[in-house]
Amino acid sequence: MLNFKYRYFICAVVIFLIEVIIALFVHDEIIRPHIGDVLVVILIYCFLRSFFNLPVLTLALITLLFSYLIEVLQYFKIVELLGLEKSTFARVIIGTYFTWIDILCYTLGIIIVLFVEKMIWRKNTLSRNNKIV
Repeated sequence: MLNFKYRYFICAVVIFLIEVIIALFVHDEIIRPHIGDVLVVILIYCFLRSFFNLPVLTLALITLLFSYLIEVLQYFKIVELLGLEKSTFARVIIGTYFTWIDILCYTLGIIIVLFVEKMIWRKNTLSRNNKIV
């Protein structure tokens, strides 16, 4: 079940750095709140994929459900319930308010993951079938 895949780990690190740059330097109404949410599910998926050898769809659904759970916890004001409202780290990582657009962004991020994984699978299948033996 555990199997380190460095390409996914590198991808996760690169997306993490992009997320940090967005958080620190982008203060708009599209990239930071929406593109950041699309990227965060891709980041989580890549990070998990770098360690766990699970089927793509299974891991994508786990990632999506985890993202939905965090959003639902935001609806119930989990940061305040835990007494962490003064913690910038907790507020940034967990978030502080629920929006349906975030759910849509997470879903779009997983759709992108599934599309890219399908393209990678297709490319690998084609290259294996076209080898001269």
